[in-house]
Amino acid sequence: MSQVKQYDAIIIGSGQGGNPMATYLAGEGMRTALIEKRYVGGTCMNTGCTPTKTLVASAKSAFEARRANEYGVHVGDVSVNMSEIIARKDELVESSRSSQYDNLTSTENLDLIEGEAQFSDKKTVYVKLNNGGEQTLTADKIFIDTGTKTLIPPIDGLNQVDWYDNRTIMEIDEVPPHLFVIGGGYIGLEFGQMFHRFGSKVTVFHSGERILDNEDEDVSEEMEEILREEGLNIITNCKIKNVKREGDEVILSGEGKGFTEDIHCTHVLIAVGRVPNTEELGLENTGVEVDDKGHVQVNDRLETSVEGIYAMGDVKGGPQFTNVSYNDYVILKKNLFENGNLSVKDRTLTYAVFTDPQLGRVGLNETQAKEQDIAYKVVKMPMSKVARAQEAGHTKGFMKVLVDEEKGTILGASILGMEGCEVASALLFMMMGNLTTEQITGTSIAHPTLMEAMNNLFGQV
Repeated sequence: MSQVKQYDAIIIGSGQGGNPMATYLAGEGMRTALIEKRYVGGTCMNTGCTPTKTLVASAKSAFEARRANEYGVHVGDVSVNMSEIIARKDELVESSRSSQYDNLTSTENLDLIEGEAQFSDKKTVYVKLNNGGEQTLTADKIFIDTGTKTLIPPIDGLNQVDWYDNRTIMEIDEVPPHLFVIGGGYIGLEFGQMFHRFGSKVTVFHSGERILDNEDEDVSEEMEEILREEGLNIITNCKIKNVKREGDEVILSGEGKGFTEDIHCTHVLIAVGRVPNTEELGLENTGVEVDDKGHVQVNDRLETSVEGIYAMGDVKGGPQFTNVSYNDYVILKKNLFENGNLSVKDRTLTYAVFTDPQLGRVGLNETQAKEQDIAYKVVKMPMSKVARAQEAGHTKGFMKVLVDEEKGTILGASILGMEGCEVASALLFMMMGNLTTEQITGTSIAHPTLMEAMNNLFGQV
């Protein structure tokens, strides 16, 4: 075994929690090691937010160009060059990654170690270096931020055909003639709509009764109607029995109300969920508890079952969003080094789904409010009644907000509509300020804006 190198803190994984934690600790004078197996920046920068939203922007540009005549603007035939689209995405990812790499490697007291980490015991980490060497580290505080990877469903024959996940499909240099998306969640719908706008025929399969089944039923139904109207084929409440390749085609057989016959496609995208990157971590050598799926178990302060070991980001389970990972870092930083007393229970969950229209979520939805037995009122307005949406020609979807029946404050919102993610973020700040609907409707909001619709929306209360 290599000589053991002593650190004050070790961080495994350079995601949206690991990177800021590493630079913070190093800035405080702590000798810090940041271990990264692949690329700095984690999922968000390399295979998640940055590249996918770059592609979403290209897809929307193609979509808007095709409907430009609705605005009195007439263009010729619209063509999509996937090689150029992928090159634009790669350039942005590489720029972001290089900037972060330079920042990490130039930070005093911080060692960026590129390799695969494995616990030898609860305070010792062995690293198989990417350059062929090895290194052994020890520290009193260790942070796990190793993220997740694609869950591969147990479908007969799947290992006999070429399939894509959210990472590999972003390297494709052609528009798939017919893309079959397995999974009707956030990832599946974003990619399904994206490739349909690039020119693919798209079929989205979801085994549950409705897509986006974590959302309220009316949100799921509205999203499905919007995507169907755009031209996507959506199949729900079914099971895929087997997959096989015949020549240039992939043939999927199934059972359930949506499968009346075999489906022939050219490309398959797997988007049924994520599993944690913990298999190779050697957690069995530490006593750190994991659940039956391998997620690191933590308490409300992000502490594992072993003193001095913490977890943040997707690897611990729960909502898997970049902003959650970063907030995990904030909670740990405040509690461990700034005499804070924060808990994951203190935060209001907010997230975004970048379909078009977007789905912005903040706080509770109806399903959650009912589960918690909270008395609420619902105020809801179709985007077709919002002046700014009318003028922009984007009137699909609706705004839906839950209001505390007694206090008149906002409990949560589901904004499925033009710039729904930005509207939901604005509502988050209203919630943080405990503003009542009466206070909001008594405010002069710039016209014509999406937020101005709050006057009419909350006027219903």
